Amino acid sequence: LMLPATVEAQIKKVPFPSREELRALQLLAYDCSRANAPDSCDKTRGLADPLMDHPRLSASCKDTVWELVQASKVASSNSFQRRDSIDRPARRLTLVCMEPDKPKEAPSPTQT
Repeated sequence: LMLPATVEAQIKKVPFPSREELRALQLLAYDCSRANAPDSCDKTRGLADPLMDHPRLSASCKDTVWELVQASKVASSNSFQRRDSIDRPARRLTLVCMEPDKPKEAPSPTQT
């Protein structure tokens, strides 16, 4: 399928979330896990949810975000299992959702 040149020029490259954005989400998730409070859990889900529609994030990142969205809810008991279900995906966020490193170009052989 070929797109007209004008449509192609309008397609914008969406940047990956920055390390700071992912770290902010991670810290909010840890706060939700620890405090079991509606405020921090709602903020965690609010920051994580838009990442599910991010066009450049990998499936493994979206799986991690989905797990975080599902687990970041207030519960009647703040058990170890509840905290772990939030902490586990929060720890993985900065590992699986970062922009992949660009491969470094091999230096071209010089002619002698």
